[in-house]
Parts: sequence; C-alpha cells; structure tokens
Amino acid sequence: MKQQPKIIIKQMPGRSVTALLLVRVGSRDETRETNGLSHFFEHMVFKGTEKWPTTEKVNQVIDSVGGIFNAFTSQEYTGFWVKAAKQYLGLALEFIDQTVFHSLLAEAELTKERGVILEEIKMRNDDPMTKVADEFVSQVYSLTPLGYDVIGPEENIRQLKREKFKQHLKKWYVADNMVLVIAGAVDKTQLKPLLAPAGRVKHQQFSWHQAKPRIKIIQKQIEQAHFCLGLQTFKRSHPDRYVLAVLNTILGGNTSSRLWNEIREKRGLAYYVRSSVDSYWETGHLVTQAGCAVDKLEEVIKLTLAAYQKIGKAVKEEELKLAKEYLKGRLVLSFEDNQDMAGQIAEDWLMEGKARSVVEMIKGVEAVELAQIKQLAQKLFRQERLNLTVLGKIKDNSLRRLL
Repeated sequence: MKQQPKIIIKQMPGRSVTALLLVRVGSRDETRETNGLSHFFEHMVFKGTEKWPTTEKVNQVIDSVGGIFNAFTSQEYTGFWVKAAKQYLGLALEFIDQTVFHSLLAEAELTKERGVILEEIKMRNDDPMTKVADEFVSQVYSLTPLGYDVIGPEENIRQLKREKFKQHLKKWYVADNMVLVIAGAVDKTQLKPLLAPAGRVKHQQFSWHQAKPRIKIIQKQIEQAHFCLGLQTFKRSHPDRYVLAVLNTILGGNTSSRLWNEIREKRGLAYYVRSSVDSYWETGHLVTQAGCAVDKLEEVIKLTLAAYQKIGKAVKEEELKLAKEYLKGRLVLSFEDNQDMAGQIAEDWLMEGKARSVVEMIKGVEAVELAQIKQLAQKLFRQERLNLTVLGKIKDNSLRRLL
C-alpha cells in the first residue's frame, strides 16, 4: 500500500521555491556492519531512475531549468531537496519522487560510487578540522551508533551489496517516517502527489553515563594541533535549549565571544576558535574547537577550561543583550531564505512533531535570564563530564593532567 507523507507548505515572497523531503534515518540507525549505508544510499539515488536511466539525464533535469539540487545525511536523518524558479515546482516534486523512490541502484553505478565515497573518506581524514570533530563525536557517544561516523568506514563501503540498499529503502523510506516541506512562492496548482510505502518504524533510544573525564589523543603528522573539548548536554526539545544557545554564543559562538577575544584577539594563539551546540533526539553536546601551534596547545586548552568555569560565575548584562540580539538577527536572516526555512520546518516536525515559528524562537531567546545561564553552566561544566580529543604531533601525554 502507498500513502502520502506529511506535507507542510510555507508561503514566502519571492520567485523561487524549495521542496525538501526529510527522512528520519541516519547513521544512528545502522549497525557496525552497515555503518555508512544511509550516506551511500543518498549518493546512489542520483545515479539513474526509471524515467531518467543515467546519471547524465538525472543531472540535466534540474540543470535545464537553472535549479539546484542536492542531498545530505546526518546521524538522525537524510534529506533530498530541489530549489528552482517557482514555475518548476511540479518538476522539482517529480524529481524527488523519481530519485528517492524509483532509483535503479544499478550494480555498475554502485561500483563507481564506491570509489567516490572512498575518496570522500580520504578527503575527510586529510582535513584535521573535520577529522578531530568526527573523532570527538565518536568519543562522546562511544559504544552506541550515535557515535558512528556518518560516512562509514572504508571496509563497509567496499562490501555493501545492492540488496542492502533495497532493504534500507524498504525499511526506512515509509510515509510515517518522513515529511515533505515546500517553502517559497508555492503555486498549489503545481502540487503533485508523492507516494511512499505505508508502514511504521521503530527507532532505538540510547543513554549514557560518564563518571570521569575522557581524553583521546590521535597522532597525525601535521603542522598544527587541533582539539575538541566539550560535554554532553541534553535533547533538542529540552526547555533549556534557548538558554544553552545564549550560553554558547557568549562562550564561543561568534567574533564577540569570550573565547574568540581571549584566545585569538588578545593572545594571538589561534586562527580559529569556536564553540557550537548539536542536539539530537535524546541528547546533545556542546564543543569548543580550535587549532594552534603544538607548543601552545596546553595553554589554549587551559584558557578554554577557565572560560568554562568563569561563565558559571559571572555573566554581564551587556553580554547577555549582545548574545540575544545576535541570535535573533541570525534567525531573521536565515529564514529569509526558503531553503533554510524548509530545513528548519522539516527538522522540527520530524524530530518533535511540530514546527516552531520564527516568532516563537525569538521569544524563547528573549526570555533567557542571567541567572539561567549561570545555573546551566554550573550544571554542565563539571570535570567528570568533559571530553577532550586532540589531533596532531603530540609527543607526550602531559595533556592528561589537565582534566
């Protein structure tokens, strides 16, 4: 049986429209043997369909109208989107339907795409900023699939067979496990039915308990040392999520932040230093990342640890105001673009069952108070919760005494 997935339409002024199909399946839904399958499948949908049997023909469909298309995979979901002039909405929807549900998954294309993904793995491994971030996530969520690398290991990519892709499509790509969002100048007369198999899926939920700080040191022959220092926070729907967003902004979320000013502007120790928050179904994390000279690594980590402690003791009213206005402004800017709007709506609905409005998010930011930031910082930034991942030519284990 076939049925239509949830469809959300967001009218926005302009001449373009974005159609996004978001499916709740990612690396967290894989096993050690199938890790990388969700991402590999995302690549394969553009390699020929029943209507457009070659990669060249698939690419020409959207290129011929000046549109853009792509796909992405994360720990928790896989997305497929098209953005085009508003008169091509019908074509965009047909394109998503053909590529996702009617891909040929041809053996010859599987063989070629293996090579592409193997090169992508090498590229990521060669990029120290990407590599240390991937290793940090693996460390924080160790022993569960949430810690798996989205792209998967080389050995899996070499061994995955066509039957696994067909099973993946059948199990996860069902109507109740996806949402279609159309945002922009939507002409409803162009809407076409997008049908998916009926069915339900069950997602695993994970839990963790960390009793002491953890350190991972990865030796790599590069000029700098790169590190990630952070800790688990809470799920994406947690009532303190706006407090955490403001806290992160003050800490290291922009070029007015404490870490940026202390480490880059005042001391000149790093080209980049930043903190960020990622949130998932049942957990999340805050992480500070920086790259610096090997002989300055210990100093930069100590400064980061000091910043963690200081934010739990005192936050100035002017810092709070600046962080709030920054976040509110970024929300307004991001949601002027129908592609960003479609992504936010789809992610919210798929993971929480409802979509927040820009007004609701701005009100959430505005409601944050100084006392909430200090209270949350004191709760989160405890030594036993810390995780440190370091990448570079690290000569000894002196870093271990820092935690």
